[in-house]
Amino acid sequence: MSQQVTPQGQHTGLFVNPAAGRRADFEAACGAQFAQLALVDSADAALAEVDLKPIDLLVIDLERFDPELDHAGLSRLVTARAGAPTFVLCPFANARWLPALMACGPVEYAIAPLGEEALRAAIGARLAAGPTVLAAPTPREQELDALQALRARVRQALAEGEELDALAERLCQALCGWPGVLHAALFYLQPGGDLQLQAQQGERNLNLAKVLGRAERLLQSPLRHAFPGLVAAAGNTIALLDDLDKPGEPALAEALREHGVGMVLALPIPSDGPGAPRGSLCLLFRDARAFSRDELDALAELCDLAAVGLRLADMNRESEAMLAQVTHLSTLDALTGIANRRHGETLLEQEIKRARRYKHPLALIAFDIDRFKGVNDRYGHPVGDMVLRAVAEAAQKLVRASDVLVRSGGEEFQVIAPHTSAIDGLKVAEKLRTAIEATAMPGVDQVTISLGVAQLGEHESADSLTVRVNAALARAKRAGRNCVELAMG
Repeated sequence: MSQQVTPQGQHTGLFVNPAAGRRADFEAACGAQFAQLALVDSADAALAEVDLKPIDLLVIDLERFDPELDHAGLSRLVTARAGAPTFVLCPFANARWLPALMACGPVEYAIAPLGEEALRAAIGARLAAGPTVLAAPTPREQELDALQALRARVRQALAEGEELDALAERLCQALCGWPGVLHAALFYLQPGGDLQLQAQQGERNLNLAKVLGRAERLLQSPLRHAFPGLVAAAGNTIALLDDLDKPGEPALAEALREHGVGMVLALPIPSDGPGAPRGSLCLLFRDARAFSRDELDALAELCDLAAVGLRLADMNRESEAMLAQVTHLSTLDALTGIANRRHGETLLEQEIKRARRYKHPLALIAFDIDRFKGVNDRYGHPVGDMVLRAVAEAAQKLVRASDVLVRSGGEEFQVIAPHTSAIDGLKVAEKLRTAIEATAMPGVDQVTISLGVAQLGEHESADSLTVRVNAALARAKRAGRNCVELAMG
């Protein structure tokens, strides 16, 4: 649908937006700046106008356009301008349009929302600039040199390690080296969790956690629609805020201005596949400025590099967690959850070395369940397993935090007791015996244990200590069971 307006200006214009209200507002604000102004609701209608007559200024208002549905049509429209500039009004929370349209031809932009006066000023400045001259934010050579230096810093930051926190800090530090950047932050979507402020660098007194009111669970933040770093991560879009008042959050704008922030740009860090991004890179600038296609493309490339770095960090963390879990499981007895025999032997060696170094006593207590074979034969192995777990649980509750409970065999257990003499070891063993005897065991009437106690000799090895304590345990068995014997020196 097309509408023709013929006010008093000297230029021909074409305004594109699907909403009738937006077209009427633009006509009311800027119609007088054109000799002829066509108002159309779609890219196809605009292409028809471009084919009919020369257009001095094409204005595309991206509000209400869908990047997924309308990208192809608007791209054709920009391309059809044959190198003549197109002026784009881009919502601050959906600036991913900019690099996509810049790839099709010369594009200048203003970030919306704009008031009538600001809109008239922006259109007037574009018309006054003429049809062929595009304003550049910096001289071309300086821009390319700055981008090359930024790429090099980011690659170096990502190459120095895979630990997430350190990587994020280095990345933010690298981004702070780009001219005009006051502060840089990385927002990270935790696997299976929420968005958090992972790292920030730059202005020392600027803490985004204080500005946003939190550092975690940021997808639930009341500012998730207003602050570009949250908008980019939540909406998987580029967010460009060139006027801090545009989101309508005065407290946020004031807090940022207090730290010298004039503009905020954020880009999503892509995920491995479809779905929410990994987070966002957020750059806070001292002053508002325009970005070229090369700059936006370079920043998107850096987000891709950051995604690779974060994925490697995640994989490294997952590998470390898995290794720790495997290591932990390899030290435990699968049935009772206490230390297994191999780990118990290692811990005993360590405690012996520590006892000798600091000249502290060390006791070893060995015990096993009396007539356990009869439990298995009479009640079955499932009941026997329940008895083993119950004995281990009862013993674990009784021993001290510094003691180590070990399942050393089928129904055999040990307690490694640092800082414990033979006499104290006997006391611990007696407490164990009475506690087990008084514990209700699943599926059986009663269970008792026999115990042996030995104190480490001055020059004794772990093997010798184990032999002596097992000999004491054997004597307790011969003495009638359900008793404690002290090992001979």
